[in-house]
Amino acid sequence: MSAKIHVGIGGWNYAPWRNNFYPPKWPQKRELEFASRQLTSIEINSTYYSPQKPPTYARWRSETPDGFVFSLKAPRFCTDRRTLADAGKAIDGFVFGGLAEFGDRLGPINWQLPPYKVFDRADLAAFFDQLPRALDGLPLRHVLEVRHASFLCAEYLELARRQRIATVFTDSPKYPSFADVTGDFVYARLMRSEADIDAGYAAADLDAWALRAQAWAGGMEPTDLPRVQAASTTDTAKARPREVFIYFISAAKERNPAAAKSLIARLGE
Repeated sequence: MSAKIHVGIGGWNYAPWRNNFYPPKWPQKRELEFASRQLTSIEINSTYYSPQKPPTYARWRSETPDGFVFSLKAPRFCTDRRTLADAGKAIDGFVFGGLAEFGDRLGPINWQLPPYKVFDRADLAAFFDQLPRALDGLPLRHVLEVRHASFLCAEYLELARRQRIATVFTDSPKYPSFADVTGDFVYARLMRSEADIDAGYAAADLDAWALRAQAWAGGMEPTDLPRVQAASTTDTAKARPREVFIYFISAAKERNPAAAKSLIARLGE
């Protein structure tokens, strides 16, 4: 028994993809239409720099098929600040500023912290308390992406689990990567694609990610990823299915659509 596994990339407008992902001479204004029918999710990165207007969100929704899901990076002015507890107004402005237009296409919101932001329990707890938990009657899902090693601690895990906030597994050589599950869903941003491999990742690596995704979706936890705490033993019969979101981000970006499609194919098999 497992839940939905969503696989995709970051954004859909990238010039090199017009050589190896989009069909020749495919109109740029229809790139989302095409990408959303090859992949099952896309993480919108442009919202990190500036929120979009409600009609733009509505248009994006209209260009995608049923079952497709967007994740969004929250604006940096919500998280790139010394005191997260002061972000309430900015958070509300983003969440209630048009995200309802996505309807059932709205997936998790990724709140990415800057590399200088160290773990401060009281400040982070206040930030979590300000995250809206519903929008127009639909539950909201929040995931935190940390980029400072001070978050590699049991105290952070306890706080995130108590607040039911997921934590990004950032498979990055630059930022902390830990696979301890803290929320009701799993969110991974994979940053190791290689330009000299057509599919971005070696076949064995994609096979491994398919197994990890299936373990997460089945309510289990992979045993071959770095962690802060040892993985707890889960009774398979009692495991609760989770939604899983996996995005191929950054690194050899031109290869990421191929990596995502290759992983989707493996999961389909």
